[in-house]
Amino acid sequence: MLKTRTVQRTTLIQPREQPRQMSVELPLGQILDGDCVEAMRSIPSGTIDMIFADPPYNLQLGGDLDRPDGSRVDAVDDDWDKFASFATYDDFTQRWLGEARRILKPNGSIWVIGSYHNIFRVGTAMQDAGFWILNDVVWRKSNPMPNFKGTRFTNAHETLIWASMGEKAKYTFNYRAMKTLNDELQMRSDWVLPICGGQERLKKGGTKVHPTQKPEALLYRVMLATTNPGDVVLDPFFGTGTTGAVAKRLGRQWIGCEREGNYREAALERIESALPLDESALKVMQSKRSAPRVAFGALVEAGYVPAGSTVTDKKRRFSATVRADGSLVSGKESGSIHGLGASLQGAPSCNGWTFWHMEGEKGLQPLDDARQLYLLATED
Repeated sequence: MLKTRTVQRTTLIQPREQPRQMSVELPLGQILDGDCVEAMRSIPSGTIDMIFADPPYNLQLGGDLDRPDGSRVDAVDDDWDKFASFATYDDFTQRWLGEARRILKPNGSIWVIGSYHNIFRVGTAMQDAGFWILNDVVWRKSNPMPNFKGTRFTNAHETLIWASMGEKAKYTFNYRAMKTLNDELQMRSDWVLPICGGQERLKKGGTKVHPTQKPEALLYRVMLATTNPGDVVLDPFFGTGTTGAVAKRLGRQWIGCEREGNYREAALERIESALPLDESALKVMQSKRSAPRVAFGALVEAGYVPAGSTVTDKKRRFSATVRADGSLVSGKESGSIHGLGASLQGAPSCNGWTFWHMEGEKGLQPLDDARQLYLLATED
């Protein structure tokens, strides 16, 4: 069944008339057949939230590649990766990037992944097209293919370029979710992830369906970081559908472009079997700027932290009593959870939500735990 999204667009009007609304339909959950440039031309302008592109690397391999034991390496030698010259490749890059820029929303973003063969040429084309590079992320492969000839360093990484529509453009970045994913450490721009293998690697007759299938973990991180549930993600080089499978899991909408019939067939079968996460699992940690503000007094009013309760710091050096108005008192000093915490420590500031603790089922628990319970209970 064709899924569509209605996009509101204002048409040209005569003076003094009210704007009319037009609706356009997006081919959500579909793989568009044919050349990606032609396929993207069918997408209305300014309707896509994020693009993930894994374009041909233009490897131009000369001859077969064998392992030391004589077995053949399943390398990239397909026609779709062959270009007559750098100029031909650059022209192709400029054309698909032009369509990508047209269909992205003003606050959308684009990711492009490549190897040393092409990523520098693509990066230049992106800047020439008006994109603003936000990060170059190094995907360091924990299990790279060795250099069998021993003539160069092992190619152990690929580069991803993440860019917005312009220097002043807004874009989505779920910073807090990335920090949580990384054990409460700020996520860096070097990601250590294994290459695609095992059951995740699609094979037919014992042969890889696609030579450069990307691991789902890579797309999971990209999508979790820079999109929100319901966003539309387009992949102009869809291949075997990693983008679509991960989008389905994370509650994002997807559109693919792929000219190779065997890849489309494998992708649709794969996406059909992908299991989406339930709604509660899709919720991610919010940034401080986007998290709803909660007054400590609201928790006192609602009984999550009853008036008269005793709170202490984690090491039980300080203690205070919760008063009916949400303030705390400790000896002759009183104040808010933040102000009193700072005063008792002789510190310039204090995050009272994490400094003060209460006895709970699991022992001492920070007041922030009570705040999270309150937020869950008051959500629509």
